[in-house]
Amino acid sequence: MSKGRYSIDMTTGKLLPKIISFTIPLMLTGLLQIVYNAADVMVVGRFAGSLSLAAVGATSSLVHLSLNIFLGLATGSGVVAAKHIGAGNASSVHRTVHTSMLLALVSGIAIALLGFVLSPFALRAMDIPDDVFPLSVTYLRIFFLGTPASMLYNFGAAALRATGDSKRPLYILTFSGVVNVVLNLIFVIFFKMNVAGVALATIISQLVSAVFVLYILINANSVIRLSLRKMRFYKAELLDIIRIGVPMGIQGSLFSLSNVIIQSSINSFGAAAIAGNTASSNIDSVIHICCNSVSQSATTFTSQNYGAGQIKRIRRIYFNCVGLTVVIAAICCAFLLTFGTQVLGIFSTDPAVVDMGLVRMRLFAITYVFNSILDVTTGQMRGLGKSVAPMLVTMAGVCGLRIIWVYTVFRAFRSMQVLYLSYPVSWAVTGAVLLVMYIITFRKILRRSEGNEAACAG
Repeated sequence: MSKGRYSIDMTTGKLLPKIISFTIPLMLTGLLQIVYNAADVMVVGRFAGSLSLAAVGATSSLVHLSLNIFLGLATGSGVVAAKHIGAGNASSVHRTVHTSMLLALVSGIAIALLGFVLSPFALRAMDIPDDVFPLSVTYLRIFFLGTPASMLYNFGAAALRATGDSKRPLYILTFSGVVNVVLNLIFVIFFKMNVAGVALATIISQLVSAVFVLYILINANSVIRLSLRKMRFYKAELLDIIRIGVPMGIQGSLFSLSNVIIQSSINSFGAAAIAGNTASSNIDSVIHICCNSVSQSATTFTSQNYGAGQIKRIRRIYFNCVGLTVVIAAICCAFLLTFGTQVLGIFSTDPAVVDMGLVRMRLFAITYVFNSILDVTTGQMRGLGKSVAPMLVTMAGVCGLRIIWVYTVFRAFRSMQVLYLSYPVSWAVTGAVLLVMYIITFRKILRRSEGNEAACAG
């Protein structure tokens, strides 16, 4: 079954070189996606002031909460496609791609409409300060109008990565990222459009990404070729995507829900705290993307090998990915501990903002390895088609624990340090439970595989 010249054969050969080859473009792609928001933050922070910086930052948790359920479906579609590719089932890959792209369009339109209407109410519920509120509403409403293009890109990129092609999504994001930065500068500096300018630049760059990924899929000379006239919901594939993707989306939304609650607590400390958290969280996002790219590799490699029946190879995928993500986390965090002040200075020259940002950055830098291992464990569980269990553990260990922390420990010892401590505590607890669950799940799959092999031999 032809997969195209950009693809990687994940079911044979040495693992680590292939994992690195697949991960590096994923990592660079994720970093370019961060450029969208980071460029917004840097431009408004430098050229529009602290209030505009706070306005953009105060919306980030709400944006993630709104999008994660559908981005989970995008990742789920990639898992389903990769499994069928590993099994050599071309017709199922075809149905998965056409189902997922129609799902992308429908979900994008739904998010755009709901987000535009409900933005003011959601921001009020988060206790956004009055001096920041009007700018936040403007930014958020314009941003949501670009979600159909964003969904088309993400679902399309998932289809490409299912074949092992992580390079062309990188090329697309490279170009659209440059478009975003250039338009940010033009709209804010020359046209004085403030937060409306950076939001408009973002949705134009998202549209560019969607057009390119659709062009590649429509003209693909491989199993993932897209025909617009054949786009429809195929029941079996749609149910598979929902079965895997919805729990993944809920899990991502649970992270975001706890972050919304924490963001509301941060808002109570004033504009400087909001701006400092915004700058630091953008830097944290860089570390998360680097480590989460390894998790995505674990998911895709596991999906293809699971589909191909290469069960013992899956265990080697896990250990290779854990080792790689720990090294990445250690390097990134050592850099931030050394140059944190200088890095935060890129976002703001206000000393109060930098000091607030350092509070979060230093704590995260010494504890992020817990989250990196958690991500890889969750990624391999997803590749095995087990996404409900990680969702339930996340619900209790991340969302539940952080919310309890805010209303108990933080309320008793009210400080930014205590508030931020909820993150590493929840990472460590959730990661430990998921690791035990993963070991039990893998042993069951291995025993079943060995049993099938014995039955065939008999």
